[in-house]
Amino acid sequence: MRYKYTLILTIIGAALCLIHYIGHEYDPIYLLFYSLSVPAWFYPIFTYTDVNPLLLYFLTTLSWTVMGYVIDRFSIYRQSRSQ
Repeated sequence: MRYKYTLILTIIGAALCLIHYIGHEYDPIYLLFYSLSVPAWFYPIFTYTDVNPLLLYFLTTLSWTVMGYVIDRFSIYRQSRSQ
């Protein structure tokens, strides 16, 4: 599988959003989401009124996907360089 980490981290990001959507009223889940979601750190700075949860979930999943893609590209680069 070529993009293994991209897929794994996308699933982690989507699961994080789903867990927050289901149990956002519980403090441990709320804190878990806001500690692991990089867009959630900066999103309130750019919105003055309400936080759109669908956009925040999309950005969270996208950021986890980008992190996985960067890891995959780096590992492919390291493998090709070592050969």
